[in-house]
Amino acid sequence: MDRNIRTVDDVLALLDGLFAPEADRWTGRGADWWDDFYTDRSRPVPFFAARPDESLVAAVERGVLRGGRALDLGCGPGRNALYLAARGFDVDAVDLSSTALDWAGERARETGAENVRFHHGDAFALAGEDLTGPYDLVYDSGCFHHLPPHRRVSYLALLEQLLAPGGLFGLTCFAAGAGGMGSELPDTDFYREGAGLRGGLAYTPEALREIFSGLTELELRRMRDEPEESERFGKSFLWTALFRRA
Repeated sequence: MDRNIRTVDDVLALLDGLFAPEADRWTGRGADWWDDFYTDRSRPVPFFAARPDESLVAAVERGVLRGGRALDLGCGPGRNALYLAARGFDVDAVDLSSTALDWAGERARETGAENVRFHHGDAFALAGEDLTGPYDLVYDSGCFHHLPPHRRVSYLALLEQLLAPGGLFGLTCFAAGAGGMGSELPDTDFYREGAGLRGGLAYTPEALREIFSGLTELELRRMRDEPEESERFGKSFLWTALFRRA
């Protein structure tokens, strides 16, 4: 008889199993999936291009983000991390995929970026070890919406641990009602139906405000579409948000 749940971590691990193998994409077990995803660099994936988020650029140009220590969660090939490094931030960037990080490292060498460090692994596991706060900015472009609902608990704990008092948290994630990018099922249905994450979760602005209610909202809007020739990345099926820790 299996009766081995004693801690919160045991509960989270049990719930993770309900989403396997899709939930493996955001844990260390999912590294192979993401390595395959990033292997063919010629694929027409919009965020493969070395273009930072238009919202991130706008915040820097407005002077809202003014340097300091930054953490890029799910950095992929490093497009936002390298932009921040070029603007004087001291950057730690983490991703599950060694293939993506190899690509990011090549870009860093090509641009001469020195104040950026790439870390391979699960941010939850690396927090407090390779990733040591406090960070003036924690930035997430496309990681949060791949988490199962119960892992928001881990995510909020990560922010609590690593984000400096007065620090900024930037988020880009799937928007509900934006043409089918991300599932809009209620949280409970994922557990009742056992249907997996269906490519990610879409959020309403009200849901994001509730989840991050411990932070002060500075901005929450649809990302602006950017043309292919733009030096910035932007897709309107995404929310972009900026919060400050008290």
